[in-house]
Amino acid sequence: AEGVTTTPSGLQIKVLEEGAGPSPTTADVALVGYKGTLLDGAVFDENPQTAMPIDGVVPGFSEGLQKMQKGGKYRLWIPPQLGYGDQATGPIPAGSVLVFDVQLHDFKSKAEIMQMQQMMQQQQSMAQPHPAQ
Repeated sequence: AEGVTTTPSGLQIKVLEEGAGPSPTTADVALVGYKGTLLDGAVFDENPQTAMPIDGVVPGFSEGLQKMQKGGKYRLWIPPQLGYGDQATGPIPAGSVLVFDVQLHDFKSKAEIMQMQQMMQQQQSMAQPHPAQ
């Protein structure tokens, strides 16, 4: 199909909208919006904004995210060997090609996120009244 590139692993990518800046790595957590469908158009999962560790998703999704930049929108065709393979997963039949429309809103390193969580915990503990002794 026009505008579709195929990576050496078999992932097919179509850039719907170019992003800008660096791309996330497996050490990052991406803030994405996505819609996952089967080839027949049946939607199996959708979320307008969620955080996903790049190394915590199926290989094809991880590979696709690492090619994107902030603000980018891609369509990914993930072959079974880069998705769930021969296993049926929820509404996804075994051996399915997964089609994802993905928008990369932002990404941060896991270290940055841990720092942010620690700061939030410190602020919460400081905000709580301490019992008088």
